[in-house]
Amino acid sequence: MVGLLLAVVPAAGPADAQDRQSGADRPNILWLIAEDMGPELGAYGQPRVQTPHLDSLAAEGMLFTHAFTTSPVCSPSRSALNTGMYPFTIGAHNHRSHRPDDPSPYPHPLPEDVETISDWLRHAGYFTGNIVSFPEEISFEGTGKTDWNFSYEGRPFDTSDWTELVRHRPFYGQVNFSLTHRGDQWDRADELIDEPADPSGVDVPPYYPDHPVVRKSWAQYLNSVMALDQRVGQVLGQLRRSGVADSTIVVFTADHGRAMPRGKQWPYDSGLQVPLIIYVPAGLEAPVGYAAGTRSDRLISGIDVPATTLNLAGAPVPPKMQGEVFLGPGRDAPRQFVYGGRDRGDETVDRVRTVRSRRYRYVRNYNPGRPFFQTNRYKLANYPTIWVMHDLHRRGALTPAQRFYMQAERPEEELYDVQADPHETVNLADSAAYRSVLHQMRRRLGRRTKRIDDQGRFPEDPEVQAYYERRMKELYSKEIEALCKKWEMDGSVMDVCRN
Repeated sequence: MVGLLLAVVPAAGPADAQDRQSGADRPNILWLIAEDMGPELGAYGQPRVQTPHLDSLAAEGMLFTHAFTTSPVCSPSRSALNTGMYPFTIGAHNHRSHRPDDPSPYPHPLPEDVETISDWLRHAGYFTGNIVSFPEEISFEGTGKTDWNFSYEGRPFDTSDWTELVRHRPFYGQVNFSLTHRGDQWDRADELIDEPADPSGVDVPPYYPDHPVVRKSWAQYLNSVMALDQRVGQVLGQLRRSGVADSTIVVFTADHGRAMPRGKQWPYDSGLQVPLIIYVPAGLEAPVGYAAGTRSDRLISGIDVPATTLNLAGAPVPPKMQGEVFLGPGRDAPRQFVYGGRDRGDETVDRVRTVRSRRYRYVRNYNPGRPFFQTNRYKLANYPTIWVMHDLHRRGALTPAQRFYMQAERPEEELYDVQADPHETVNLADSAAYRSVLHQMRRRLGRRTKRIDDQGRFPEDPEVQAYYERRMKELYSKEIEALCKKWEMDGSVMDVCRN
């Protein structure tokens, strides 16, 4: 499961929302955003991690077990998280699109009456920050990441400095962490914690082979989660030292699921579920729908977080915002379904859409003639599990659940009973017993894609794909060439190894 962690303040009722619009007594709001992280916290039942800071907040707050982002890769997901709009609606669905140096249209402004959460809160009188710099008590810097697939004129935040942020009332801030993203901090995560995970003792999902390389990679992911927890603890400690902990809404979440094969860039639970927990400081009036020390299985979409944040701040939720309010006055009825999908990621062109209820996930592959493991040089350079799977596949040593992802072509439709099959390994789309469920979920997805005016139906300019193909080759070709030699792969096994 996955969660989001929110520290909450008393919600404004309809009668006093206008008074709070300009008053200094409104709550401060702080979002803490991890990268590439699923629900692997002790609070969510992960036994191989020690995450005391986040677990403590979860124990004192309200933990949501069914929170999902709209996209399993950062830039579309962050575009949605910061606007409350589906990336498919605002043309932000292709990863790293609309940048000044690539051929996709630039500038690409947001549609009329669509703004970022920081702007909506600024309209309501908030001082905003995307925090990089902390007082000397904090031993690291925030990344300051935005990574939006739209252009922005001016400054999206008022400051990047913690000390300046907390001098203002009310304030809204973001702190972005990169430890759970593949890279230097991921590689050193085991050195940053006291008790790293033992690769021999971790439980890897069944769609991965039980192999030492896979175990080591999974253990290092858990180490990165534990290192992240330490840094979250430092920020929460600084919040207390700054004297604003009792009046601040704290949001801990992730931009999408874990950086593993079948996680990041894959629209299953493993790529879309994210952490969500809400904590209300003692002595503050609880918002409508909040109950400390409890768990909720309410379905939450990432676009609901900005809508709910505005509601908790006593600010109006814009009529065009597609996110729904799940806490506070006038909250919406619980969702019955959440929607998501993926499009081009780096040089890998694709279009997948998915709808999930509490029990079922339906996946529509719009390019069924392509393999699951299409060439993606970023992942090949960073995910050793992919090489293990190709190696074992040619040896005939994978299980049926693992071989499913090595197929040359994908099915057009997938259907999973996530209650009976939480790892989504048994595709029920061809099962007569689930035909009515398949038809219902198919219709549900079709209606939603029309309702949100899904821009994924329009293909990108081929020059955009060609640009990213060249760029990924420049970045990773030498490393991949070395990996082809290490694993003794040739073009008959992996196209990328063809000379």
